[in-house]
Amino acid sequence: MSTPQILLALLAERPKHGYELKREHDERLPGAKPLPYGQVYSTLQRLGRDGLVAVSEVNRDGGPERTLYELTPKGTERLRAWLAETEPPLPHITGALFSRVVMALLLGGDARAVLDRQRAAHLERMRELTRAKTATETPAAEALAADYVLFHLDADLRWMELAAHRLTDLTKEISR
Repeated sequence: MSTPQILLALLAERPKHGYELKREHDERLPGAKPLPYGQVYSTLQRLGRDGLVAVSEVNRDGGPERTLYELTPKGTERLRAWLAETEPPLPHITGALFSRVVMALLLGGDARAVLDRQRAAHLERMRELTRAKTATETPAAEALAADYVLFHLDADLRWMELAAHRLTDLTKEISR
């Protein structure tokens, strides 16, 4: 996730304070890891240092000080450049599941059991997401986020099926 760019995008609408940015991040990106307040403020500090955001106003309406941040022209330019970029496909296998299966084979463990447990966990998560996204009144952003995760879980399940078929060959290669 690109927290600086996401905060720039949220500021493109109008000036906002850190609390509002955190709340909007968590609401508009359902299913994403909630953004810690400390990360919001440290990111805003770096964006300010780099000239991408500026303080537009400081309010003290009887409560804690609230600093409103706004996008600068340089920030708008950076945001547009980020939106125009293409996300490169991952060049390496980074999945913990792949590593766990290979290490189970390497150590003489039961890789099939690893795959079976993971398959059951994936299927349960898919059922939860399907129920959540088909519930009445599910916001479109939540349904879209659920679809994103469901497609990735489905790809993992297909990989697990293939891995299960290749366990004999993998075991032979590792034992050499």
